[in-house]
Amino acid sequence: MTPTMTTGALPGAPVSMPFTRDDVPERDGLIRGLRRDRQAARGYLRLEGLAKRFGTTRVFEGIDAEIARGEFVTLLGPSGCGKSTLLRALAGLTPLDRGRLVVDGRDITALPPQRRGIGMVFQHYALFPNLRVEDNVAFGLRMQRVPREERQRRVEEALRLVELADQARKYPHQLSGGQRQRVALARALVVEPHILLMDEPLSALDARIRRHLRDQLRDIQQSLGLTTLFVTHDQEEALLMSDRILLMHEGRILQQGDAEALYTRPANRHAAGFMGHYNLLEAERARPLVGRPSAVPRIALRPEALYLVPDEDDGPARGTLPVRPGPGCPGIIRRRRLLGSVVRYEVDCQGMRLNVDELNRSTRHLLGEGAGVTVHADLDEVQELDA
Repeated sequence: MTPTMTTGALPGAPVSMPFTRDDVPERDGLIRGLRRDRQAARGYLRLEGLAKRFGTTRVFEGIDAEIARGEFVTLLGPSGCGKSTLLRALAGLTPLDRGRLVVDGRDITALPPQRRGIGMVFQHYALFPNLRVEDNVAFGLRMQRVPREERQRRVEEALRLVELADQARKYPHQLSGGQRQRVALARALVVEPHILLMDEPLSALDARIRRHLRDQLRDIQQSLGLTTLFVTHDQEEALLMSDRILLMHEGRILQQGDAEALYTRPANRHAAGFMGHYNLLEAERARPLVGRPSAVPRIALRPEALYLVPDEDDGPARGTLPVRPGPGCPGIIRRRRLLGSVVRYEVDCQGMRLNVDELNRSTRHLLGEGAGVTVHADLDEVQELDA
């Protein structure tokens, strides 16, 4: 009988895939068992023309993407854009209407969840409340009928990997939210999935724990070289964690690329509107600011690509203007918001409302609401947007 590798993505509904000894490396610890060749060409996971509707409502359509072995890819977009349903379709939990899923050259589109070799971590943990941590983690291995000694060793390794070895005998209700999410991660990792899916796993956590856990998740993923798809609507999370981002809008991939490309070169107004708090401006109206005609109807400028020169400034210089500043647009500060290390000014400038970000070097030198300023744009940062 062919052995199976079970992911245990859902309590009571583990996921597995047949394998032979040639498919899986010799086990010498969990990390060696999961580590992948990160130099492999993109195309380990291929999404080809995926489409899904619920009745007459289109959830997603025309989804095409290639993901490399060991790559961390984030599906980013606003609520309702189809990213979570797409993730469930990859796991086999939601059937596709059209398209193909190919993993390492194998078409898995028609395979049931338990034969896909895909692990999934959910937003709300989905742990058995009546089982201790070690038994929750071991659940998929029990379903696979892994021998007791081997099962115990792998559970201990997985708990050490997520820094919960000392919590093995506790029950879920005795843990914090961050600890429960790490138990869910250990349960998915212990069975050595080919691909890991994570559906907004950090959204229910407070800010401090969220920051710590996202760093830990990324470190674990890199140490294992595990192909990972991560769903979030938090752009900061996506920018910090991802090798590559697929930005979704209304059921389609709007733009894809690394963090720098998406943040600094948005493809159109929808991408600019979601990434980086861009100022989206009608090109003709923005001419007093940028001083040049545009071939497209809209332009975008990041808040940090705008510079303020106060009408009356007796204090130290506020910073150096860019190499190629625009002509400048006189305006009035209408609102000031302190965002920690950044101060955001809202400036009325000849019919435009502009967001301008400055580093918060000293609260003594903040500009007040009602102050007169001239706004200059860095002309090298002007983005002309596709229609």
